[in-house]
Amino acid sequence: MMRSAVSEAMFFVEREAGKGLQAQIREALVSAILSGRAPAGARLPSTRRLAAYLKVSRITVTIAYQELASQGFVSATGRSAYRIADAPPVGPSEQSNCLQSQSSVDWNARLRPVAVHSKPVRKPLDWRRYPYPFIYGQMDHTLFDLAGWRDCARRALAKEDFVMLAGDFAAADDMQLVDYIVSRTLPGRGIRARHEEVLVTVGAQNALWIVIQLLLHKGSHAACEELCHPDLGAALILSGAKVTPVAIDREGLRPECLPGELDAVFVTPSHHAPTAATMPMARRQQLLEAANRQDFLIVEDDYEFEMSFLRPPSPALKSIDTEGRVIYVGSFSKSLFPGLRLGYLVAPAPLIREARALRALMLRHPPGHLQRTAAYFLALGHYDAVIRRMRLEYQKRHALTAAALQAEGLRIAGASDFGGTSFWIEGPAGLDADQLAEELRGDGVLVESGSPFFVGAAQPCRYFRIAYSSISADRIEEGVRRIASRLRAVA
Repeated sequence: MMRSAVSEAMFFVEREAGKGLQAQIREALVSAILSGRAPAGARLPSTRRLAAYLKVSRITVTIAYQELASQGFVSATGRSAYRIADAPPVGPSEQSNCLQSQSSVDWNARLRPVAVHSKPVRKPLDWRRYPYPFIYGQMDHTLFDLAGWRDCARRALAKEDFVMLAGDFAAADDMQLVDYIVSRTLPGRGIRARHEEVLVTVGAQNALWIVIQLLLHKGSHAACEELCHPDLGAALILSGAKVTPVAIDREGLRPECLPGELDAVFVTPSHHAPTAATMPMARRQQLLEAANRQDFLIVEDDYEFEMSFLRPPSPALKSIDTEGRVIYVGSFSKSLFPGLRLGYLVAPAPLIREARALRALMLRHPPGHLQRTAAYFLALGHYDAVIRRMRLEYQKRHALTAAALQAEGLRIAGASDFGGTSFWIEGPAGLDADQLAEELRGDGVLVESGSPFFVGAAQPCRYFRIAYSSISADRIEEGVRRIASRLRAVA
């Protein structure tokens, strides 16, 4: 019987893709097998012919074929002849044989609306191609110790670690990571906690969502800062609780403005989002006194305190809590890299026990290998070295950005008193920050409109945030000049 053949036109490689040529060849063929475009037994192009077609070396194609043969996707039938295996590890998709059906379901009536409750803070995935990216929360990879991270990842793949990590953690966390949090991270914020009072989460947002689900329901009453991060605001609304925004000023949330009959207050005392305001110790004490008097809990999102190059950061609110009312949320994603998605929740053991059970229903636990890699990175000193390097560089960029803003007459409406990575800027009356951000893209400049933080505002937002963590120092002055020039054109 005549076997079909796989055409070389099915293959494509992109030399600028940042991915190896062998990997691209393997991915193209596996995709063809899974989709049914390369049927079992079909002959593959010879290594010589495919190499000539793709303009790569013959050894590149040979190694790609050999790797697929070792995985069972293809079979060798001669010295340089290969075909699709009769029984590849995953059979071809049957989806192409299925009939396309029209849904008769009214999804608007069936689904609980989520997206309608928040306006996401948009961060372009291709931000690195812009010459002046003042994008908050993105990392400068030149400051990160990639070699150290790779070494820690290899350590986490050692046989002893792998055998343990490959098992089912159930609802447990990596004890090495929890040990570091309890013995190093929390004491640095003035917090003492036991292992059973810590839960590892998929970033701070995951920790906040878990707390909201456990504490709030229809009939509850929560307060948050006005402004607050749109993701937090949406999670609070979805809980069904009554949510009251509380006014802020240059010192953060104002406790005297809190309503009565509260169940929980959500605050960012060390570094308000997005204004970067820092709550002074006297006001923190006032907030704790109100919590004791009115019998409510406080959820503290403590982030970016590591970027303290102007002065030491204030102790965490939880560190001065004597009544056990503060639930603490921390994150490694802000200080290492945002894609890490590792955070932690610190609270009394009864709450952590319930939080662990709720997390297990969603995702069991954050990936074990990622937790162990982070634990090694922290314990071996790589983390401290990275933070020191960031502080030194961000101090320089902070000074350059502040000077450029002053020289161009831009008004700084908010900044961290200990350092941080951004400035909150107030534009002229009538400014539409969404429109400004869009027009600045054409100038090669990326800024973050403040409009997502003003939920339900009728007027255009005149505020925007610029960050210096993602832009090199030598581009700051020109980037700010372009922002000022665009603002003058708008005015």
